[in-house]
Amino acid sequence: MLDKIFDYPDPHGCYLIIAKTVVVYLFLIIGLRFLGKRELGQMNIYDLVMIVVLGNAVQNAMVNNDNTLVGGIISATVLLIMNKLFNMIIVHWKGAEKAMVGQPVLIVNHGNFLDGAMKHEGVTRDQVFAALREHGIDNIDQTESCILEVDGTISVVPKGSETYRTRKHYRALRLP
Repeated sequence: MLDKIFDYPDPHGCYLIIAKTVVVYLFLIIGLRFLGKRELGQMNIYDLVMIVVLGNAVQNAMVNNDNTLVGGIISATVLLIMNKLFNMIIVHWKGAEKAMVGQPVLIVNHGNFLDGAMKHEGVTRDQVFAALREHGIDNIDQTESCILEVDGTISVVPKGSETYRTRKHYRALRLP
């Protein structure tokens, strides 16, 4: 019985697992990137279910009918290597970082909702109000700005905040 655990695919099968794993990884990275920043900020129950089901769905695409331990290790190793390479590319190439990680986006300016930016990013007014409450702010008029960060969180800058008085931060933000 133990000899079945350590069975391994033939060399052609190993190359096939590697190639399919690379394609699935790239497809998922690109697909998840296009979902938008807000999808990453707060995970709810159906997001969790989607990730679990997605993982199960792509497993068969990566390793086919290969249920060997070695086949699984090959696929996992390729995923880890791809992730490391992807992170290195993002760190060393600003264009890739901008394309795949994104930039912060101004969604409230001087207490006014920037509806175009909010719609483009998939942010609702209710989500902004929730962020205001988290920061102890009762009214949108009490804010200088709200920024949708690259990780999907909403930063709130209260009116009169010392940090943002110079408005230098606006140069770094993508304005609608």
